[in-house]
Amino acid sequence: MIDPPVTMPPRRVTGPPARPGAVRYPVLAVVFVCAACGLVYELELVALASYLIGDSVTQASVVLSVMVFAMGVGSLLAKRLRCRAAVGFGLVEAGLALVGGCSALVLYAAFAWLGESRYVLVAFSLAIGVLIGAEIPLLMSLIQRAGSARAPGAGDEDDAAGTVADLFAADYVGALVGGLAFPFLLLPWLGQLTGALVTGAVNAVAGGGLVLWLFRRDLTARSRALLIGANLTVLTVLATATVLVDDFERAARRAVYGDSVRVAVQTEMQEVVVTGAPGGPPELFLDGRLRVGGQDEYRYHEALVHPAMNGPHARVLIVGGGDGLAAREVLRHPGVRSVTVVEVDPGVVRLARTDPQLATLNEHALRDPRVRVVHADAFHWLRGAGQRAGAGPAAGGERYDVMISDLPDPGITASTKLYSEEFYGLAARILADGGRLVVHAGSASARPRTFWTVYSTLRAAGFAVRPYGASGHAAGFATGPDRGDRAEDGSAGPAEWGYLLAARGPHPPALGLAAGTPPLRSLTVEALATGARTVERTRSGDLPASTLVHPRYSG
Repeated sequence: MIDPPVTMPPRRVTGPPARPGAVRYPVLAVVFVCAACGLVYELELVALASYLIGDSVTQASVVLSVMVFAMGVGSLLAKRLRCRAAVGFGLVEAGLALVGGCSALVLYAAFAWLGESRYVLVAFSLAIGVLIGAEIPLLMSLIQRAGSARAPGAGDEDDAAGTVADLFAADYVGALVGGLAFPFLLLPWLGQLTGALVTGAVNAVAGGGLVLWLFRRDLTARSRALLIGANLTVLTVLATATVLVDDFERAARRAVYGDSVRVAVQTEMQEVVVTGAPGGPPELFLDGRLRVGGQDEYRYHEALVHPAMNGPHARVLIVGGGDGLAAREVLRHPGVRSVTVVEVDPGVVRLARTDPQLATLNEHALRDPRVRVVHADAFHWLRGAGQRAGAGPAAGGERYDVMISDLPDPGITASTKLYSEEFYGLAARILADGGRLVVHAGSASARPRTFWTVYSTLRAAGFAVRPYGASGHAAGFATGPDRGDRAEDGSAGPAEWGYLLAARGPHPPALGLAAGTPPLRSLTVEALATGARTVERTRSGDLPASTLVHPRYSG
């Protein structure tokens, strides 16, 4: 679209620099820095929204699509500022530094105290996108001053094309640096909140410094005072928030988890929080989602582990289960010779071994000499284990009598591939003849579509499947691999878990308890039969299987 000619009002310019490079190169350097900061804001919103709201694919789609749309709006709005490009760019960068730097803080506050952060996420995506979109048109106006030192001639079009190419090259390289700096530098060193605040400060210094230094002759005294005041205000706000960020995090954490937070650590992969009064049952949260509720976790873990142990169980594989509670139940059975736990986050295992309450709850299972812990992504580890098993014992291959999938609900995007047909195909390769696989598949009554999709996926991978369920406390229900208290329509769900017991071959495994099973606190053969009947009542039609390229679970 070609804009009609615009008559520009006169600007206060005392004269261009003597050399075009005196403007071009500093502007390109600031483009580089601002592009890096802009991408950090974008990634910060995606990461924090995935943590607070869940389903990273949806949150990334919302942030990216809204932000790109808003960038187009910002580019159109910037046309009105081209006649005052210097002061306009300075104010845009000050606003971007303030909004982007504080975005993570406000988003976390909305989640902690209001309980809803989707609208805040969209609002920040819009605001940041508009401000980022206004940068390039204003920078074009500024960098073209570098060409005003020479007389107009036949090379003007080439110079304009070269200016655009330089701007976009600096913008894209800056985005690359920002995209790499966020996960490898800012997040591990500073964390989400402080990282965003520091990025905002860098943004403000770069944008304001460029205008106040290089284009100071384009500013009136009033404009100069406005820019200095705006940037000092932004830097003061960001600096104050950085000093107070630890107090804010503690207050927000109490608002989310209550007053009984005992441990809060940020591992390389997630935030791990342990709550609970001294001497009482602990609760373990991973990225804000309840993983273990000490009050009745035994109901979940007994129902998960013991039906699968009804048969040979000398060698057991647990996928997930870094809290050690599934391993605790496995080790109750005589005849268990080895237990392999594949847990992706070493920080969870370290806490389960060293925290007094968690270690007491899991009965120090992770210190048992029969237990071997492997820190790896379960999908990739299982692929390697299957190849070794196919090569035979000489290659270090091992087949397992029982595989226990103790993973977060499949509706969480990070877990989707571990509920895929390909994953269960890999599991089949490492199971011994007559081996059994048990999968926690969420609540059959609260999320029937998700549960029966896991069922269809197991069948597509060649397993015969026996569905069953177990109940928790009707009041204060608080356990399981994920927060299991919401139905698909958002209403309160029942206190119930759903499981799928599977084996290779035409016949599903028997649902029962092995001879010699130690006394259990909640699980009986009668309870298993009742749970199986309850789950069957939720069955509808056949659902398609979920695969890596076509995941069918929703968060």
